[in-house]
Amino acid sequence: MSELFKVVLSHDAPAAYWGKADVSFEQQTATIHLKSAMPLRQIQMAARKLRNQGLSAVVLAGNGWDVDRQWSFYQGFVTAKGGFQVEWSGDAAQINELKQRAISASFVRQLTNDTPENLYPVKLASDTAAWLGSLAPEKVSYRIISGDELLQQQWIGIHAVGRGSTRSPALLELDYNPFDTDAPVSVALVGKGITFDSGGYSIKSSEGMLGMKADMGGAATVAGALGLAIQRGLKQRVKLYLCCAENLVSGNAYKLGDILTYKNGTTVEVVNTDAEGRLVLADGLQAASESGARFIIDAATLTGAAVMAVSSQYNAIFSPQPAVLALTQQKAAEVAENVWPLPLDPWHQDACPSAYADTANSRAVKGGGPGGASNAAGFLWRFVTPQADWLHIDLAAAFEDNASAMWAAGATTHGMLTIAQLLDSE
Repeated sequence: MSELFKVVLSHDAPAAYWGKADVSFEQQTATIHLKSAMPLRQIQMAARKLRNQGLSAVVLAGNGWDVDRQWSFYQGFVTAKGGFQVEWSGDAAQINELKQRAISASFVRQLTNDTPENLYPVKLASDTAAWLGSLAPEKVSYRIISGDELLQQQWIGIHAVGRGSTRSPALLELDYNPFDTDAPVSVALVGKGITFDSGGYSIKSSEGMLGMKADMGGAATVAGALGLAIQRGLKQRVKLYLCCAENLVSGNAYKLGDILTYKNGTTVEVVNTDAEGRLVLADGLQAASESGARFIIDAATLTGAAVMAVSSQYNAIFSPQPAVLALTQQKAAEVAENVWPLPLDPWHQDACPSAYADTANSRAVKGGGPGGASNAAGFLWRFVTPQADWLHIDLAAAFEDNASAMWAAGATTHGMLTIAQLLDSE
């Protein structure tokens, strides 16, 4: 690493010769001149500028660096290639929180930015179990169900989506139990773990397929959130379900017109093999329901419709319970992440009709038709027990295909902190 470069905050305008610049330099110090009503956004953009100018090792010095501001800087400074260093400031508790966030975020980025050749379904499951186990060896247990064993356990969706690949689909069932007894499960987390999504026979374009190594972003996000909560000393029993598969084209791949009969008896006609995420999540949500958890949270890079609705700066949230939406907005605000609720009414469960089955997995039109994100949430609702509160997060902000003024290309981890806050609140 190069010599640490100081970065300080100031509410003063820069010297006249810097013009209207947001950042000025004096020897080994960069000053970010806060002049915006949105200081966190300005700090993150300034961090991107500093990184683009070749800085790789900085210390956040001086006054004004609360946890949110330091994290915003970190999020702008980090890149997929690594090779950077940020030295935190503040008291011991603040520094510890930031270090724990960075550990979890690094895990999420490592998984999400990895190549689809390196990260296949069983490896996603096993790497996640190994990492979480390393954080709490005596409190974590797990099993991985893969290949035809999925059929024996009636996890129909994961098996169907993944059977076109030579690399087996898998369901990770992980139990974090900090108690000596068989305590009730407080929260169940479910993550979409599609390690590569070609679209199947509803094949994507090359441009649309390029970023599909990140279609397991939901699995990485919920795992990272659990890891952060564990580091913070989580005192609730949590179960984690990762629904892992590669969605490829082959002679053994599932096809349009197939009908899947799920464990709860629901029949689903496949009208779009590129609407595969909801098919695997249906299994995970049923497993989560069987756990008896009073709160079920799922996260997925599920629909382009969510990106169109809220942009890549927000995650879309859905729940039939208004109190869950309000709590999620509160917890997201506490950690300066952006969420926005989209509609979910009972009739959304019937928004993808089929002449041959209880429902189709989408509509047979481009993008799933109007209201695609809500229709997908309505489909998932069919597989959630009515006895539990439920939150569905469509991770529109989890990945950046290209570098922007705020983010380097790759995983953002946006959503990880919100879910960790929800775990801490239970």
